[in-house]
Amino acid sequence: MSEGPEDWVEVTTFGDLLVRGAALYGDADALVFPDQRHTYRSLVAAATRAGRSLLGIGVGPGDAVGILMPNCVDFVEVMFGATMIGAVVVPINARFKGRELAHVAENADLKVLVTSDIVDQHTDYVEILHGCLPGLASATGPAVTDLTLAVAPSLRCVVLLGDTSPAGMLDRAGFEARAELVDPADVHLRRSRVALRQIAMMLYTSGTTAMPKGCPLTHEALVRTSVTACSSRFELVSSDRFWDPLPLFHMSSILPMIGCFHAGSAYVTLTHFDPAVAIAQLRDERCTVCFSTFPTITQALLNNADWDSAEFARIRLMNNVAPPDALRAIHARLPTAQHTSAYGLTECGGVVAFSNPDDPPDKRATACGTPFRGIEVEIRDLETAKVVGPDARGEIWVRGYNLFEGYHNDLDKNAESFDADGWFNTGDIGSLDADGRVSYLGRSKDMLKVGGENVAAVEIESWLQTHPAVAIAQVVAIPDEKYVEVAAAFIECKPGSTVTEAELVAYCQGEMASFKIPRHVRVVTEWPMSATKIQKFRLRDALVQELGLS
Repeated sequence: MSEGPEDWVEVTTFGDLLVRGAALYGDADALVFPDQRHTYRSLVAAATRAGRSLLGIGVGPGDAVGILMPNCVDFVEVMFGATMIGAVVVPINARFKGRELAHVAENADLKVLVTSDIVDQHTDYVEILHGCLPGLASATGPAVTDLTLAVAPSLRCVVLLGDTSPAGMLDRAGFEARAELVDPADVHLRRSRVALRQIAMMLYTSGTTAMPKGCPLTHEALVRTSVTACSSRFELVSSDRFWDPLPLFHMSSILPMIGCFHAGSAYVTLTHFDPAVAIAQLRDERCTVCFSTFPTITQALLNNADWDSAEFARIRLMNNVAPPDALRAIHARLPTAQHTSAYGLTECGGVVAFSNPDDPPDKRATACGTPFRGIEVEIRDLETAKVVGPDARGEIWVRGYNLFEGYHNDLDKNAESFDADGWFNTGDIGSLDADGRVSYLGRSKDMLKVGGENVAAVEIESWLQTHPAVAIAQVVAIPDEKYVEVAAAFIECKPGSTVTEAELVAYCQGEMASFKIPRHVRVVTEWPMSATKIQKFRLRDALVQELGLS
């Protein structure tokens, strides 16, 4: 076999990657927001200072540092500062509510949680944290950096990076003062000791139990996957300017950012997506890559009055994940760009495959490219678990360096998800064509994909069934033009009880992220049954027909 661009990939830790970038690219733009930016050199300095502050409040190797913020420069500085000193970064979904945040804080054994007073889409993190972490608001004096909380007993400090000083939290001035207690050389000494197979991050994803599950991922899994994708599939170079509006707690931001920092490209993003602001940023920063990825964002751009396909001909590559017909329509709107799609999931290092540069147009709409070198994919029959041939549908199994280290604190789930040879069962339905390209065809697990976010039906069901009027709740995915899928709930009431759709929606508000809240609720008195189970597909089909979505 002749050598190709994937035959050798430079793999580093997060910290080494950033220091390498400063050495190679110096004063070039690394991170760009509309009102703030970092060069490669200034970002290393800021991340080093964040690492010093974390060391100054007692964070050590292996300690979990949660980050709960909207997209902002602070997020990136803390993320890299923590990984430099060998801590485990836990990026938290910025839309989580109190119940979900308390679960992550306790389940992840967070030692420090860093948050912001930026109000993100009407979410006030200070108010939510005071509500879900009893005792936090009353902490004063030295107790602020040595918390003792019943809900999250490992949590010792909540840091607030902003312009305020809320009760129970260490403010920006206090956090930055801790840096003065630590020599910068200590950060870089610890950076030199971080191993490639050490855990860099733990991201939370919805599983088949009632609450999100922690997925620990190594430096190698994240960096090698990112560098491979951005060098061999996106062909990034230092002159590229990569626009990505997706949240920094999501793999769709973390992985491209790593790839940009390796290539010397500028990573361009914004705090809150607004189509007009986004289009201005794409234009003013002269972006060459548009990583809008999800139809909700891409369509908002393309359908905005400010969008001009001729003006944006400089965009050489655009990424989207959507059904084939939707992808073809997007491709037609920007015909001069190379269009890519992807297959991936958090448990597999975020992404398994991206479209290849030489894929023909139709393959870009129907397949997601071949797996990266070092990653194996098999399609297995749903009934027999035997490997099937080209183009046959089955369950997607993955093996390789990119796999996570198993669900955090869940031995039963790990035993269910991995086989004896190290293959991971993704729970996705797909196929491989004769050339090895992956096609994603849906979920075999009871999951929804709402605007790019995985949502476990059982999580919503479990909460609905705590309502005093609800006996049984079943949740299905219903097609949606904006979000691809949304949740629909079917409810059987307890004898003598009644409940309305509005009451159930209100019951969910403030208890779960807004994208999980059912958009449709139906009360039923009998269920479509197989011999022993409710047939959810029949519930879905009936509602799809009722709503005229078929």
